[in-house]
Amino acid sequence: MKSKILQLLKDSDGYVSGEEISKILGVSRTAIWKVISHLKEEGYIIESVTKKGYMLRETPDLLTEDEILYNLNTKWLGQKIYHHHQIDSTNKEAKKLAAAGEKEGTIVISEEQLAGRGRLGRTWVSPPQTGIWMSVILRPPISPADASKITLIAGLAVCEGIQAVTGLPAQIKWPNDIVLHNKKICGILTEMSAEMEKVNYIILGIGINVNINSFPEDIKNTATSLKIEGEKDYDRKEIVKAILTNLEKYYEAYLNKQDLEDLLEKYKRHCLTLGKEVKIIHRNEEFIGKAVDLSEEGELVVEKQDGQVVTVFSGEVSVRGLYGYI
Repeated sequence: MKSKILQLLKDSDGYVSGEEISKILGVSRTAIWKVISHLKEEGYIIESVTKKGYMLRETPDLLTEDEILYNLNTKWLGQKIYHHHQIDSTNKEAKKLAAAGEKEGTIVISEEQLAGRGRLGRTWVSPPQTGIWMSVILRPPISPADASKITLIAGLAVCEGIQAVTGLPAQIKWPNDIVLHNKKICGILTEMSAEMEKVNYIILGIGINVNINSFPEDIKNTATSLKIEGEKDYDRKEIVKAILTNLEKYYEAYLNKQDLEDLLEKYKRHCLTLGKEVKIIHRNEEFIGKAVDLSEEGELVVEKQDGQVVTVFSGEVSVRGLYGYI
């Protein structure tokens, strides 16, 4: 009932009477008053006027299920959301839910993470109510060998979602960093449970620095936020919705065709890695070359300094001019 009342308030240009809500939902005026009181406790500014009813004046900056589901244009992705005010790691919680059978498309999202993680075991700073810290449960019918393609799809969805809402020129550093003005604003961490030929589930962890004002000394030269670069606050809910809409669309497109051909052209247009000098660190090997293309499988095609052309599908890839690689 809370979601329905909230939707009625959001959809109205003026006051909605208690009597009108009562007729639409078939509940008592007392029950409506209790829900309104609860919404106020959550931070919603709702004006109550005798003989007029209720008017929603302001919504809290929270990534709750009610807020994200309102006008979310997806069929299945994000239709179930576990919202937390504080959590150790959304990926960790999503893995527990996925292992227990939670359905595909479910989201775990938190206002703050206490133990957020990036690639290669690095920590991810996740202060309260300033970013988007979420994990998506996916169950693609693909081979485990193709799981890395989901990371590329996520990168494209996030990049275009950020651009659509903010207008800022976000780009992708292959395979899964989102960069703005040569600094990192988003990381994507993909974790998988699989058998020999079957993916049980993929957890897509997405961390975006949205309205963070400043960063610790050790990362302030390599990390930034949308607020710092755009010099204003951005609506976190709208960014989440744009990302989920894109992700569902591109994920379904990939599964329908079972190849990345169409999506790779879009990805390449946003990929700042291509055409740049890169340093590759893979297992015990390290070399410098030029990123010239992406293969049909989404691997980075690199021309080494001796002219040899190789494909890179994992490892550390540093782009000259980014993250301290000069």
